[in-house]
Amino acid sequence: MTVKIVVPEAGESVVEATVARWLKQEGDYVEAGEALVELETDKVNLEVAAEQSGVLTKIEHAQGEDVEVGDVLGLIDETASSNGQAAKTEAQPDRAEADAQPAKAEAQHERATPVAKRVAEEQGVDLAQVADGSKRITRQDVESYLEKKQSRPDEAAAPAKAAEKPARSFQTEPEPARDSSRPETRERMSRRRQTIAQRLVEAQQTAAMLTTFNEIDMTAVMDLRKRRQSAFVDRHEVKLGFMSFFVKASIGALKSFPAINAEISGKDIIYKHYYDIGMAVGAPEGLVVPVLRDADRMSFADIEKKIKAFGQKAQNNTLSLEDLRGGTFTITNGGIFGSLLSTPILNPPQVGILGLHKIESRPVAIDGEVVIRPMMYVALSYDHRIVDGREAVQFLVRVKELMEDPEVMLLEG
Repeated sequence: MTVKIVVPEAGESVVEATVARWLKQEGDYVEAGEALVELETDKVNLEVAAEQSGVLTKIEHAQGEDVEVGDVLGLIDETASSNGQAAKTEAQPDRAEADAQPAKAEAQHERATPVAKRVAEEQGVDLAQVADGSKRITRQDVESYLEKKQSRPDEAAAPAKAAEKPARSFQTEPEPARDSSRPETRERMSRRRQTIAQRLVEAQQTAAMLTTFNEIDMTAVMDLRKRRQSAFVDRHEVKLGFMSFFVKASIGALKSFPAINAEISGKDIIYKHYYDIGMAVGAPEGLVVPVLRDADRMSFADIEKKIKAFGQKAQNNTLSLEDLRGGTFTITNGGIFGSLLSTPILNPPQVGILGLHKIESRPVAIDGEVVIRPMMYVALSYDHRIVDGREAVQFLVRVKELMEDPEVMLLEG
């Protein structure tokens, strides 16, 4: 019996995916529950496992192809034994089909994957020139052809000359020839990077985004961490970092200014009476924002443990859709990369995002004297449609007050 491997539903907001890589090849025997293929969505990567044991007889969508929920990725023959011998009718074309292959050689376009077709069209590549006798023409085949073509500029110029149009009666500015001595590499954006790019542009186009700034003296927090670090690690097996303080300070400020924890829905404002704090984390394929759910109910240790787990998951590409779902307010820390000052971009539908920066010793005036203190610039970007400038400024002032007197947060929990 042949069993279909289909693209599963990964969440109501995920309807498309890209085949990242096949973990098994045609003819491989697989056990029920064993991972077969990895799919890349705009949020996370997920593995599709075999529902029954058998032989993978056919791969319907190769690496790099775009698929939708419900599409058939491949076929498994569950009647085949573990020696890997699958039903030939499923795994291989019959003799008549094999004899018909030469007649199909002229239909290279039909043999190309959707991604290969798109890249070829963008680059002006004739797919008939790419054919190498393989089963499919993939994106990698097109890119390899382009690389070879670029390495032979004389040959590359020949088709262009043959395709020149007759000269017009007026002069036009010729397109500059590509300099083969200045190598370039074209790489298609991952689905996640495309989504990030789209949402960042949408955020700037749809929100009335403004940013206000302030600075925080980090002396009190640094002294507290120094005094409590050893006992905190012994008790909780995790270090006491700065982020848990900023999460707590942000929640305290959000309670004072609830519009910054809200969102716009049509002509309505939805005020959130819970605090799901998104933590922007750098990952190999782009920024992701896992969420500390009900962060107001979490202890400092709970927050630090969760942030550490998120960081590890982001690097291993194992964040789940549940980790990334929702969020009422976001904190992003460019300071870990050395940023002194920046303007964070909103994460819709949220209307506020707090940007943290590098701690740097600077001279400041305190009680009429100039002293050196560890200072951090902070930035709040907000949607001016529902957040007034006064609220935004006072929000940052409240965060500053809590961070410069952290014992208040510890006492209030």
